[in-house]
Amino acid sequence: MALPRSVVESFQVTLDLFETGVAMMRQNLRRAHPSANEHEIDALLHAWLTERPGARDGDAEGTPVAFSSRK
Repeated sequence: MALPRSVVESFQVTLDLFETGVAMMRQNLRRAHPSANEHEIDALLHAWLTERPGARDGDAEGTPVAFSSRK
């Protein structure tokens, strides 16, 4: 049975996973754009992080709901 993590430990795991995901996407962009320089890869990565192609309303299926309408 695993011991419960502190909030700090859980948040650190979240940050580590995010950084790993960004590194994986950077590598994916390098493979998809082999002639791109580092500045171009940075721009593509920034666009992916801010625009989220294919996930405009989030990563889950369903009808988007405004946070203000949730109880």
